[in-house]
Amino acid sequence: MAVTTKQHAYLQAMGIEVFIPQGSSPVGAPMAAVPATPESLPDITTHTQIVAATRDLNWEQLQSQVSICTACELHTTRSQTVFGVGNPHAEILFIGEAPGAEEDRQGEPFVGRAGQLLNEMLRAIKLQRTDVYIANILKCRPPNNRDPKPEEALQCWPFLQQQIALIQPKIVVALGRIAAQRILHTDTPLARLRQQIHHHVQFNLPLIVTYHPAYLLRSPQDKRKAWEDLLFLQQSLRDITK
Repeated sequence: MAVTTKQHAYLQAMGIEVFIPQGSSPVGAPMAAVPATPESLPDITTHTQIVAATRDLNWEQLQSQVSICTACELHTTRSQTVFGVGNPHAEILFIGEAPGAEEDRQGEPFVGRAGQLLNEMLRAIKLQRTDVYIANILKCRPPNNRDPKPEEALQCWPFLQQQIALIQPKIVVALGRIAAQRILHTDTPLARLRQQIHHHVQFNLPLIVTYHPAYLLRSPQDKRKAWEDLLFLQQSLRDITK
């Protein structure tokens, strides 16, 4: 793959050194804020109620339903829900595990340091946040950024399912071990899940796995592997859309 000047700059921002042969050189909008809660929306407090309430909702209705959800204990500690951001008709859907402190404050996923790195990762393959859709399994931040509990993920699952039904992406990218293992219902290590297409029966979509940007900030030695995953994503999408 020829690396353009812009891509080379983005890869450097990611902390990845790209080998360029001697004598050569590189070739050279978020969704609207959560609407006011419609009085007609029911309060939902159980998984069964969520499944029934989210089926066939449009974007605005789904976002409103998420904003008033009290189905698990996280609603008592959140500042606001974090629904998702990006192109509602995107070919690529990125899914993380849960919002962090900055996401909880701003109401948008991946806006802190990890979000900045994700932006650079996207730019490295000539994409912007507005080209893809970004969401989390959980729509509320777990206190102290702890791992999501199984029951919390279960309650939020129908929201993610309906987002996928509305987006109809061509491919899903699970960001990080927790998101990958929860979505695929496996305890296989992330290293063994990478660089292959998983066919998710429930989503009826191809899915690939890569590192969470927050992990890459802690373990920059794995950024090159993340770049390999991005190239694999590009090739997989080309194969799917032929």
